[in-house]
Amino acid sequence: QVQLVESGGGLVQAGGSLRLSCTASGRAFSTYAMGWFRQAPGKEREFAAGISWSGGDNTYYADSVKGRFTISRDNAKNTMYLQMNSLKPEDTAEYYCTARVGSRPNRDYDKYDYWGQGTQVTVSS
Repeated sequence: QVQLVESGGGLVQAGGSLRLSCTASGRAFSTYAMGWFRQAPGKEREFAAGISWSGGDNTYYADSVKGRFTISRDNAKNTMYLQMNSLKPEDTAEYYCTARVGSRPNRDYDKYDYWGQGTQVTVSS
């Protein structure tokens, strides 16, 4: 069992930056692939970024965030991060941390086993 807690959301102006964190409790954090999904009001939950269990360069991004967001993880700290730069109003959403058993992330939200409660990111124009 894994419990995930997100932090770092908030209100920022367009062009600004935020860093989200996701801290996991439970065993074997390093054996889970991880991801960030987001959901804006009235829209479906969508994949933003994913990282393999080993981290490093094994990262994946939605086209809408590629080049602006960076996902990383520190297995020694049981923590995953999402550095978000050059934020746009369309990035406004609830951001969710998620984990799945296995080495690689997945772009489908129903392929994940554990979810955090979410953290709100609001980007003003």
